[in-house]
Amino acid sequence: MNAQLKSIVAHLTLVGWIVSLILNNSEKDDLTSFYLRQTLGIYLLGLVGTLIPALRIVIGIIVLVLWIISLIGAIQQEKKEIPVVGTYFQDWFKGIN
Repeated sequence: MNAQLKSIVAHLTLVGWIVSLILNNSEKDDLTSFYLRQTLGIYLLGLVGTLIPALRIVIGIIVLVLWIISLIGAIQQEKKEIPVVGTYFQDWFKGIN
C-alpha cells in the first residue's frame, strides 16, 4: 500500500487509523506518519468536543472542517498542517513515526 492510500485510510475511521498505523510500522512513510499525527489530533479534538455539551455543535463543525482540510492534503500528497492546531499535533504526537 502506498503512502497516499495509507494517509487517506487513516482519515476514514478510527479502525482505518489503526490499520494505517500498523501498515506504517512495517514500512515507514513520512507522509503517512504526518497524517497519522494529524488525524489522531482531530479525533481527540472531536472527543473533547463531545464532553462539552454547550459547544458540541460548534466543535463538531470545526472538527469536520479540519478533517476535510487534512483529507484534501492527503489526497494531494502534500503535508498540509491544519490551521491553528496542526503544528501542535505534529509536536505532541511526534512519537508516531
